[in-house]
Amino acid sequence: MAFTAISGEWFLLACGTKFIAAHLTEDREPFVFDCSTAKKSKDDSTVDGNSLESDRILAFTVSPSGKRVALTDDSKRLVLFQYEHSWQHVSTRWLVRRGTSLVFTKAEDEILVADKSGDVYSFSVKQRDKEGALKMGHLSMVLAVTMSINDKYIITADRDEKIRVSHLRSPYNIQSFCLGHKQFVSSLLVPSGDMHWLLSGSGDGTVKLWEYETGQKLESWDLNNLEETLVPKLDNEMKVTVCNITSSPDGCHIAVQCDRLSTIQFFMVNQDSEEKKLVPHSRISLPLCPLDITFDRQGRLWVLLDSCETLFQIYTLEHSIWKCDAASTELKRVTEAFKSHWQTLKVSTGTPSRFEHLHKATFDNVTVYMEKKQQRLEEQQQKRKMEQRDDGKKKKRDGRNSASGRPHRISSVIVGHRITSVII
Repeated sequence: MAFTAISGEWFLLACGTKFIAAHLTEDREPFVFDCSTAKKSKDDSTVDGNSLESDRILAFTVSPSGKRVALTDDSKRLVLFQYEHSWQHVSTRWLVRRGTSLVFTKAEDEILVADKSGDVYSFSVKQRDKEGALKMGHLSMVLAVTMSINDKYIITADRDEKIRVSHLRSPYNIQSFCLGHKQFVSSLLVPSGDMHWLLSGSGDGTVKLWEYETGQKLESWDLNNLEETLVPKLDNEMKVTVCNITSSPDGCHIAVQCDRLSTIQFFMVNQDSEEKKLVPHSRISLPLCPLDITFDRQGRLWVLLDSCETLFQIYTLEHSIWKCDAASTELKRVTEAFKSHWQTLKVSTGTPSRFEHLHKATFDNVTVYMEKKQQRLEEQQQKRKMEQRDDGKKKKRDGRNSASGRPHRISSVIVGHRITSVII
């Protein structure tokens, strides 16, 4: 599991147990924070002095200004960083349960953290020692959380295919539900510059566009039906899962990443018509499966790959075609800065997919019942045939005996004073 972001002149990477910030234009020493060496909670479970948690980073987010970063890890830490001339670790707080997703409010006064139990907690940014306050809850695991641009709504998505739009200041007031996915909702995005659109990605392989205040579905795209299919038709066990949706700073371009697939699907905002629309644009194939993607300030797409030799690639839109820019000096500088941490990245990518156990199994009880019924009927029919065959053999044998198959025996029986012969 890896997360990337660009904050001003810094490229940010969270993978394994490390958060690393490398400068894009200057040869500076990267900032590195290692969760495995951070302080432990007082009630941290240990066996022979070793922690039972892995300290692996589970969620990561950057504030709208780019000056704050927050992450959660397997040890239930919520770690906050701030940039003032340099990156600094400013606080560590503790979650009740392991976090799954987190987001800053646009005002950057709160961090909202969703956890595996379905609860969402609010943590103050300014009061760094204050514990989190329970904000709202779902009946199943919350997988994604985001905010509306005006901080009016908190938008959450869970394993049970639901997207809920709630009022931030009074989350018990639900504005709408966006319903229509057939599997867990894994990614949410309110595109930059748009007050009413919401994009969602799911384990059902679709990307949907919503007008989130009303819950109205505007568009839906099955990624297997766009251009060539993502997954070979013969590979029936492969399930397309959207794991990341990100937009360019101007909100005109959307990039969609799928779990363990070496392609990126692009969408673009079409403003030529009277009504603004989001339309599929193109798809690029990558040499390896991407670990994460992010746009920079120039609208270029950075792709993190699972390769020490080709750790990053940059794609630039030229004449409506996304082309790889291998000559970028920023690319070379960032690659060199992160190569020394390749082992951490390699270990983190070797873990199972976080979506592996989220797909729900479906059962067709009617089909199973009909199959068993047909099996019982066939067994009964076979049994009747065997019984009829046995009855036929018995009747044939009795008929042969009564005709001339055996010699008759004569027995004499004394009845009164007479001798009577009886044929047996």
